[in-house]
Parts: sequence; structure tokens; C-alpha cells
Amino acid sequence: MPLLSDLETRTELSDRLRDAYVVTTDFLSDLIKQTCRRFPSSGQSSKTARIERLIQSQAWTDAALALVDFELPQWQIRRIAYDEGEWYCALSRQRELPEWLDRSVEARHADLALAILSAFVEARRISAPLNRTSVPTVPQDARALYEPVCGDNFA
Repeated sequence: MPLLSDLETRTELSDRLRDAYVVTTDFLSDLIKQTCRRFPSSGQSSKTARIERLIQSQAWTDAALALVDFELPQWQIRRIAYDEGEWYCALSRQRELPEWLDRSVEARHADLALAILSAFVEARRISAPLNRTSVPTVPQDARALYEPVCGDNFA
């Protein structure tokens, strides 16, 4: 099953995160099933056990941070800020670069864990391998009234 490859799934997941008020065990489990490739991992059982313990104890923010660390090890938290009733979370691949040079992922939500999870889903979408061939494809949506025209001047 391709993870986050379907546009409808990505849109639905982003809408669910935006509309949620709090994180629940079912919500986080569903998010993990839809986005995570490495969870649960037999090779890193201590990290997956830690995430499962955090979920069971309802430590949502810690679980979200552990999930980012486990699933996207190349991404790091660049900034977490609270302003006017909303949490802002920025994830970055190269945290040491100035902000204007870095291509970071930003998300916001009234709940800190949901802001982190929103940024996680967006970073996951960007990090997902693209299913492209090495040869570009030609669009197949030519209209019925389409007629090629020769634009050469033979005079």
C-alpha cells in the first residue's frame, strides 16, 4: 500500500488534523497506520515500545516528538512557538541554516501535539518518494478540436 501517495488521503488527513480539537489513542493510531513506514519496527523495538508507552499514557506531545524522531530522522524541530492562542511548529532538514535559506515545513494548531503532527504529515508528504519514471510522460488529454498547425515560414 503506497503511503500518502493518494491525494484524497493526504487531503483527508490534513483536514482531520486541522479540524481535531485533541489527540486520542484511536486518532493517533489511525494517523500512524496511514503515514508511518517504519512503525512498528522489529529492528528498533526500544523506540517503538517507547512510542507505544507514550501513547498508552496519553503523553501526546512526547509521542508526536518521538514519532518525528523515529519516522523522519533527517528532520528536526526548528521552532515551536505559541502566539495568539495557536502553536506554531516548524520542522527542518538543516536547522543550522538561516531561515531564509532553509526549506522548512510549518504547521499551526491550537493544540501543541496536533501542530507537531500536522508538520510531521507535511514533512512526510515532502519526503515520500515520488513514483516517477525516468522518461517524462506526455499528457493524454488532447481535445477533440485540437489540430496541429505548422508555424514554419517557407517564403
